[in-house]
Amino acid sequence: MSQSQNNDNALSEKYQKRTQTKQTKPLLIALAAIATLTLILVAAFALNSDRAKPQNITVGLVLEPTNLNIRETAGVALDQILLDNVYQGLIALKPGTVNEYVPKLAASLPEVSADGKSYSFKLRSGVKFHDGSEFDSEDVVHSLTRGLNKEKLKLGGVEVKATGKYAVTVNLNEPNAMLNWLLAGRNGIIFSSTENNDLNNTAIGTGPFTLAQWQQGDRITLAKNENYWSEAAKLANVTFRFIPDGRAAVNALKDGTLDVHTALGSNLRDEFANNTEYKLVRASSTDVFTLAYNSNRAPFNNPDIRRAVSMAIDTDAIIQSQNGGGLPLGSPITELETGYKDLTAINAYDPQKAREVLTANGLSGSAITITAPNFYDQAPLDIIIEQLRAVGFDAKLELVEFSTWLKKVYSDKDYDISYVDHAEANDFANYTNPAYYFGFNSPEVAKLYKKSLLALDTKTQEKLLTEAATLVAEQAPAKWLYNYTPTLVIRNGVTGFPTANTNSRLNMEDVTAKK
Repeated sequence: MSQSQNNDNALSEKYQKRTQTKQTKPLLIALAAIATLTLILVAAFALNSDRAKPQNITVGLVLEPTNLNIRETAGVALDQILLDNVYQGLIALKPGTVNEYVPKLAASLPEVSADGKSYSFKLRSGVKFHDGSEFDSEDVVHSLTRGLNKEKLKLGGVEVKATGKYAVTVNLNEPNAMLNWLLAGRNGIIFSSTENNDLNNTAIGTGPFTLAQWQQGDRITLAKNENYWSEAAKLANVTFRFIPDGRAAVNALKDGTLDVHTALGSNLRDEFANNTEYKLVRASSTDVFTLAYNSNRAPFNNPDIRRAVSMAIDTDAIIQSQNGGGLPLGSPITELETGYKDLTAINAYDPQKAREVLTANGLSGSAITITAPNFYDQAPLDIIIEQLRAVGFDAKLELVEFSTWLKKVYSDKDYDISYVDHAEANDFANYTNPAYYFGFNSPEVAKLYKKSLLALDTKTQEKLLTEAATLVAEQAPAKWLYNYTPTLVIRNGVTGFPTANTNSRLNMEDVTAKK
């Protein structure tokens, strides 16, 4: 081999190595890029997979409805579950409030005539009920004609008139400052005009959830409405479990079978003091724990005796027993509602005066019974019994199932004194209705309340309600023990859960729950 051939071979080998190096570098770069892209795709798939996982939540409630007939059955258990979630009205409460409104099945808030007697609504199109039937003005006329003309509403007559397929006018014989409140609650629910289902065990509305299952004695499950007229709910399923026993609720939270509990017993807050998996939230509320006197039964048909019993009760001691879960209240109207005024000085704690009145009326040693649902914290009841005995009553406690309380106290009015949480907001009308379970009858209070309904401005309405509430406090049909602020226990990962008036409605539309 010549020298030139050797040189040529050497150059050839050098060229091949250089060429191989040039070819290898792009290949390595390409492989690295593919690997990086693969990792990105895997991560994105995992993220999307996590997002695609159905979000479910289990919420613990204290009370179970006796049936699902929201038209006829009393009690807030139905409102908590069905209002906003399954059933809707033309308007709804703005979250966190009890006197601000947002449009729902109506496209906007109503146009109100200058005299306050006519409310005109434009309705949304494209809305369907859960059974597939289309929503229009016929459904509104069908529902509101019935819902707003109940005698107890004292509206003085209502005409609901369709002015187009998607337009309705509500005409009143006289102004009513509470009409929006009624429209945003039970009486404003829109049912299909072709409804033929049994309301005791079914529920067909237009809401973001459908009624999926009711296992009586245990739970109610709602499922996402896939054909919802607005943005679909984030949750695939909402399960409401009924756990009246506080210890059982704590155990269910700790073992992960509950994501939220809506009313943790005040004596159980310490269980979660150092638990980083949950947060405790005080819900603002219109709940009023009320000691109601049967004004139709002696001795409570005498206002002096009602006042004396009220003065026998030290509400500060009761509030202290609630571990921060109660606010002072001397009126049936809470701070969240129109007409609130601090009336705690009326019939304030004065056991000596209470004893003198009871003795003067020959009631020392008289037997009285307090009837209360059996799932409440008993500490306040023990305090009340002790305080009534201290002024001379032979006081006894009768604990009953809530269904029994509804029949015995609420319906049959067979009681001396009742202890119960009034969770409904804006319910002052109860003190103007002699047929209500209080049996309280005051023409002066009824007159002031009527004037407040006729008021065309909020300032006048508030003034009249305050005057009416002051009269009620003085006549003492009840002792308003405290404004209850329930403790919510919420698992980390749950966002958007309501934190106002949770004992009367739980709008789950914007709640998320990531495990």
